Amino acid sequence: MRIDEQPRTRWPDLSAFRNRRPDLRLGSRRQRIDPAAATDGRIAVQHTVRTATAEYTLLLNAPAWLGRRGVGEALRDSVAELRAIDLTYGPNRPDSLVSRLRRGEISPDSYPPLADLVDRCTAMRAATDGWFDAWAVPGGFDPGGLLGGWAVERAAERLRAAGVHDYAVLSGADLVVRGHAPHGGPWRVAVHHPTAPERAPLVLEMTAGAVGTSGVTGRQGHVVDPHTGEPADHLVAATVVGPDLTIADAYATALYAAGPTGLSWFRGDSDYRALFAHRR
Repeated sequence: MRIDEQPRTRWPDLSAFRNRRPDLRLGSRRQRIDPAAATDGRIAVQHTVRTATAEYTLLLNAPAWLGRRGVGEALRDSVAELRAIDLTYGPNRPDSLVSRLRRGEISPDSYPPLADLVDRCTAMRAATDGWFDAWAVPGGFDPGGLLGGWAVERAAERLRAAGVHDYAVLSGADLVVRGHAPHGGPWRVAVHHPTAPERAPLVLEMTAGAVGTSGVTGRQGHVVDPHTGEPADHLVAATVVGPDLTIADAYATALYAAGPTGLSWFRGDSDYRALFAHRR
């Protein structure tokens, strides 16, 4: 499964990176976003929005021709998409499309976005040898293992449709980036080890890509082994990088459930790579 852009991620030499502050930090207790002034008169915006289930931070490095009104409209449209997905697809909401699908009141084809969500879950069940299985969750179909990534990617689509092609969208330990940061270079991302924050972070320079993580929330039993129905306990956390956050999120969830067995999914010509798969 591919998107319109291939990932452009570089692992620079850490010694050369020490004097260059990262734009974004993931997995650190001191997680932060370092502000930077936009270059060449571009418009830099940072906005955080909370829904009932998640918090999202959007960083836009918008072209000057779009104007502040145009940037504001792009931001509002993207935020509206995040809120709509939370309301419309949240499996914990009894009136959501996912809950109605569980009860047999509608079919996946009733709504095109719902059909896309179900298709993504089906594809990832095949790609992970059944370790990602939205139908093996107690209570019925639950796309939660990739729903957050799907929401971010759809919000990012809204930004691109409005003319914003340089941005980062973060949610917890997940992110999507495209284009360039406000300082004019690639987005500099420091990914901290999920269980050993004292270690030097893994450094990425990204102009297109995503990082998906499962297990860093500290919640026990939040991922179920689809083959046994019991909470997964092989790993403390799993982090995957690749082109699309929907898929990276699903891979991270599946890797968390499967443990080291899942590392075989990232061999060969896979567009995705496991950054962390830390044993419990």
